[in-house]
Amino acid sequence: MLLMPETTATISVWVTPGASAEGIAGLREDAVHLRVSAPARDGRANAAVQELLAHSLNLPKRRVQIVRGHMSRRKLVVVEGLSSEEVLRQLGLESPQQ
Repeated sequence: MLLMPETTATISVWVTPGASAEGIAGLREDAVHLRVSAPARDGRANAAVQELLAHSLNLPKRRVQIVRGHMSRRKLVVVEGLSSEEVLRQLGLESPQQ
């Protein structure tokens, strides 16, 4: 039996830690802008980013992984099971049709 590789999206995110409200704040340049209430200490903001994206995309947390930028506001996140277009659509950030 031939197994096809699962769809994977790699997205750039810009994080605002310590925000008063959590959520998807739109696009910032070429990145998805996320606001999390957790502080940028001891990995708390990173865990909040993973939780926010997993919840927003209706995926288990294990399918959302930060692969770069653990100590930065700018992060690279891999999402297993969705394409980049599906991620943007589910976050309400899809580009208008031309």
